[in-house]
Amino acid sequence: MNTTAPDRYTGRFAPSPSGPLHFGSLIAALGSYLQARSQAGRWRVRVEDLDPPREVPGAADDILRTLEAFGLHWDGELVYQSRRHGRYQEILEHWTRRGLTYHCHCTRKQIAARGGLYTGHCRNLGLPAEGAAVRLKMTAPVYHFHDRLQGEVCVAERLAEEDFIVRRRDGLYAYNLAVVIDDMDAGITEVVRGADLLEPTVRQIALFRLLKAPEPAWLHLPLAVHDGHKLSKQNHAPPLDNRAPGPALWQALAFLGQQPPAELFGAGAAELLAWAVPNWRLERVPKGPQIELDYADSSHFQRPALS
Repeated sequence: MNTTAPDRYTGRFAPSPSGPLHFGSLIAALGSYLQARSQAGRWRVRVEDLDPPREVPGAADDILRTLEAFGLHWDGELVYQSRRHGRYQEILEHWTRRGLTYHCHCTRKQIAARGGLYTGHCRNLGLPAEGAAVRLKMTAPVYHFHDRLQGEVCVAERLAEEDFIVRRRDGLYAYNLAVVIDDMDAGITEVVRGADLLEPTVRQIALFRLLKAPEPAWLHLPLAVHDGHKLSKQNHAPPLDNRAPGPALWQALAFLGQQPPAELFGAGAAELLAWAVPNWRLERVPKGPQIELDYADSSHFQRPALS
């Protein structure tokens, strides 16, 4: 286990290759980038290609090209979760030897019929591995945590106490397991991401503590929503325009409350970021979990009026 605290701020952006980057993902990428660069810290990129059925061919390369077009250059080597299965299995086997995991044969339909959260039905049945998911015995649940933007975040007791899946019945490793091991191994000091991941944070904190690893700070940025729906690949949010990154980058800075100068609206990515890094102020970022947009893609970005 990695229990050594890193020597400087280390942040990360971790996109999944289920489609191209859109304005909502730009907000998370830019916020995490500026939080790192404003503290002379490192900024890593990890491709979360953990779920092949949901991946779009070529999306990973497209995402990386978009980050580069927007001037968001990362430090160190890229990390691909698909190349880290051995590491995840190593941790799982360690927990299994300690009696911390068990096999579960419950279906989603059965869990839904019992109220929607898993009740520990298979915990003491000693079921076989074939066709089973692997669950972690939640012996030290986390009910709340402090978020640097959202403040004190509390979750329902049943959610915090649930024995959650760490390896799916199809053999794929679960998101919470992989991201915690990856963040631990990379020495991430602060996780900056969208507010849609507030609830899973308590499970991830529990995993950090189980691994006896340093816990990162948490900062969940507001989500961009349009017509009441979060901008996402599932909701067909339009991709970013790599040929003209300036307007979207300017609007992302404005969304994050940074008040970029109107005269920089037509500037290139390098010029905008040269202004943004020294002028980044976390206290200006809106604290709500989501913000409604009157535009959904870069074709609706309006040049601000010059004062």
